Amino acid sequence: MVNLISSSRYRLDRNRTRKLVADILSAKGISETYTLNLIFVGRNKMKKLAETYKKEQEALPVLSFAYDEKDKDGEVLLGEIIVCYPQAVLLAAERNRKVEETIISLIKHGVENLLK
Repeated sequence: MVNLISSSRYRLDRNRTRKLVADILSAKGISETYTLNLIFVGRNKMKKLAETYKKEQEALPVLSFAYDEKDKDGEVLLGEIIVCYPQAVLLAAERNRKVEETIISLIKHGVENLLK
């Protein structure tokens, strides 16, 4: 299960994004029952998280926090991927790519970090 948490001001196709994450995890061999939180935040929230957990003074494009534990029902709690939507928009503009493509690459990067 992918829990997608986002403000309504961020333009996301929630169903497509959930399916994308499920496909990425499936390609990585994660086929058992799992929970992953995918959270989209603004620049200020991401800056606070980066300062607290990474000791960096800037808003990062993506952060991931691995849990890798099982709940009482045997479901694997993979962790959380936090994407800074405004940073994704800036990265897309810098790289001359679509915002959706940039978000996909950030999610893939977050999944890679979760599975290390």
